[in-house]
Amino acid sequence: MATAATPSSSDERSRVIALGIESTAHTFGVAVVSDKPPYILSDARGHYRPSKGGILPREVAQYFSQVAGSVVREALSKAGVSMDDVDLIAVALGPGMGPALRIGATVARALSSKYSKPLYSVNHGVAHIEIARFLTGLRDPLVIYVSGGTTTIASYLEGRYRVFGETLDIALGNLQDTFAREIGIAPPYIVGGRHVIDICAEGGRFIEELPYVVKGQDVSYSGLLTAAVRLVKKGWRRADVCYTLREIAYSSVVEVAERGLAHTGKKEVVLTGGVAASKLLNEKVEAMTKSHNARFKPIPPKYAGDNGVMIALTGILAFKSGVPPIPPEDAIIRQRWRLDRVDIPWYPMILGD
Repeated sequence: MATAATPSSSDERSRVIALGIESTAHTFGVAVVSDKPPYILSDARGHYRPSKGGILPREVAQYFSQVAGSVVREALSKAGVSMDDVDLIAVALGPGMGPALRIGATVARALSSKYSKPLYSVNHGVAHIEIARFLTGLRDPLVIYVSGGTTTIASYLEGRYRVFGETLDIALGNLQDTFAREIGIAPPYIVGGRHVIDICAEGGRFIEELPYVVKGQDVSYSGLLTAAVRLVKKGWRRADVCYTLREIAYSSVVEVAERGLAHTGKKEVVLTGGVAASKLLNEKVEAMTKSHNARFKPIPPKYAGDNGVMIALTGILAFKSGVPPIPPEDAIIRQRWRLDRVDIPWYPMILGD
């Protein structure tokens, strides 16, 4: 995918350009996306990284408020467009951290009002699915959506993405980050493009002392987290605990995905969300799909995590399928907005159709 372009005048008259704003967690992302090649015109991001401990929503919001203007300007500049060229604004209004979401919503409302641009509300989880479908070209997949705040197995059925399994407590990404923080190997959580758990797990071996919990179609990670931290504090070899925790966490989510694949009869699988950047998890998913004669394509790690591109392209899909925009005053955040509560009238259309 190209990340910048200077389109011809004829393209400018016929194409749709969207500005997407993402601010649900630690990333303030703004992107400019078109419905014609090259689709991704720009992708600008500001990342909040705590110096110690976990992410505090009020500190994230303060950081977002400081960088929002510069990130918007960077996205427009890289795309070679102005706000006059933008046809619509799309913003993620949930789910996510309230203070962080409010900054994105405020910026979107201000831009929509000042420049008289239609405003589209986007569900963050739906956007992760849409960018995966777009980048892989897999139109009707079973979705494995794994991130810091979400672990969900979903698939499209009768107008919406339906959830076939999910975490009963904490998400996969949260499990990894919390464990790494509790045993003193993070932050930072990503080093050289790899999660610190992967680095810690090098040379490790599987041990039997950690629980593997799958309940029907759902997974549970809180007991695994507690048990793993306890073993490290008792002096167990860190590499062994990291290796086992990672193997159990990944294998359990692949197990429930396999059940979802068998239940739905889908022939395609996508993996999306921040944890989808894991090479090992991609290998496990690929092996599982091959055993069912299904297709799997990984998405580029750059677009696995949160970004403005996925918000903009989902806004374009909504626009092109006739979804009406919302008044700026109705751009209200929804911290617990489930993806299975969103109508998907464009399915199976992807950007470029």
